[in-house]
Amino acid sequence: MADLIPYHDRDGLIWMDGAMVPWRDAKVHLLTHALHYASSVFEGERAYDGEIFKLREHTERLIESARILDFTIPYSAEEIDQACRDVVKANNLSDCYVRPVAWRGSEQMGVSAQQAKIHLAIAAWDWGSYFPMEQRLKGIRITHAQYRRPDSACAPSKAKAAGLYMICTIEKHRAERQGYSDALMLDYRGRVAECTGANLFLIKDGVIHSPVPDCFLDGITRRTVIDLAKARGIEVIDRVIMPEELGSFSECFITGTAAEITPVSEIGEHRYKPGAITETLLGDYMNLVRPKARVAAE
Repeated sequence: MADLIPYHDRDGLIWMDGAMVPWRDAKVHLLTHALHYASSVFEGERAYDGEIFKLREHTERLIESARILDFTIPYSAEEIDQACRDVVKANNLSDCYVRPVAWRGSEQMGVSAQQAKIHLAIAAWDWGSYFPMEQRLKGIRITHAQYRRPDSACAPSKAKAAGLYMICTIEKHRAERQGYSDALMLDYRGRVAECTGANLFLIKDGVIHSPVPDCFLDGITRRTVIDLAKARGIEVIDRVIMPEELGSFSECFITGTAAEITPVSEIGEHRYKPGAITETLLGDYMNLVRPKARVAAE
């Protein structure tokens, strides 16, 4: 713990409700509705060489997530995009993580908060690989989660909402205490779903299989990787995958803005070896996200 740098006590600037404020002054009140009732949505974005990858897609998902949670962010997509760029520039960052977050404020306390002010803030900071590089290169180890992704009839599963990550934190902590990097979650029907913050891909006989994202996020990185695979002529099948099938695949990797493309070496008792398809897609992805690499390729 001594080596941790608290996120509230750093140098830099954060865009908050239309203005740049000193990092340490970007605060909310104890009785903010979002803290008590999870009325908050957010995005995770990465900038490479100073350019935020698929910024508009992230912004549009942020706005849609807020709509699903029954509030409207008081800024246009264009204004949010520009604020994200401004934050990266104001903090003199090139490769970094960008976190927009929108939430209900402190005007009302209770389940109903229709008159609460809607806030938007955007921070950016240096953040390397989500997993330690030595783990990532040989494949991370994943265990089985106990909690499951809920039915879309029971939770707003298409929103990137703070409340949906409560069980992810529980399972991530449980996995780390057991010596694993992450946990694989099933959905409410007992089907393979996703990890605590990343989508899952499995490979067999040169074909990529991925769980149907009908009760969890169809991630922006997930869709990007599917497009890259298809451009290579690699077949990708979205389908129901049951836990008993996990031992039949030869390769496995997860995807997400934070995780990028991360190979998996095991899920519980099942073993995988990062192979040609995983390595190819990882290379294609890194070439795509880096503007300088794209220019060189062209």
